[in-house]
Amino acid sequence: MSNAGKRFLEAKKKVDPNRLYDPAEALGLVKEMATSKFDETIECHIRTGVDPRHADQIVRGSVVLPAGTGKRVRVLAFAQGEKAREAEEAGADFVGGEDLVQKIADGWMEFDVAVATPDLMGAVGRLGRVLGPRGLLPNPRTGMVSIDIGRLIKEVRSGRVEFRVDRTGVIHGVIGKASFTPEQLSENLTAFLDAIVRAKPAAARGQYIRSVTLASTMGPGVKLDLQSTLALASAAA
Repeated sequence: MSNAGKRFLEAKKKVDPNRLYDPAEALGLVKEMATSKFDETIECHIRTGVDPRHADQIVRGSVVLPAGTGKRVRVLAFAQGEKAREAEEAGADFVGGEDLVQKIADGWMEFDVAVATPDLMGAVGRLGRVLGPRGLLPNPRTGMVSIDIGRLIKEVRSGRVEFRVDRTGVIHGVIGKASFTPEQLSENLTAFLDAIVRAKPAAARGQYIRSVTLASTMGPGVKLDLQSTLALASAAA
């Protein structure tokens, strides 16, 4: 733990706390500071001006990251009949209907992402108290419920991620790994920012995005210049 502390403090010396960084420079700095023995995840944290206490100001959605997440995800698909075969062919790790619902209700949780076809949402909905708090309950609003289950699974496996504002008004998202090239991270950051901007609630008032910070798993945060950062999302529109 002491070594990790020293590493963090040394990395923190490279960041000017009074400066807002251009996205490209910030990504390079975050990569440079990711010196752990494992391939650190690069995260993006966006502080918004919405009030999550109001249902009409909830920000949520999903985005397919062009360069993927760098993580192998275990996909569970609630599907039956022909759609179950489609899910298996698309690469789902676990496929089933009522049997999987019962298995999860009994405590099994060996998967990272859950998707479903619309006809099984009645059964899947019974798992709300189990999967909801973990962010694993398939939801039509985030695109994780679809009749085109094969396409959805391929998107998830290639880098589709969900996002949702937390109770403090902050959105957290993964944009790749430290081993990614600067170009790959930039592409993913642009896609993530564009999705957040597009997900702005109609009821949101005032400044929507107030700050954007990048950080690796074990590294300090690097604050981005908002003007140049939001220009990335504008360019992607």
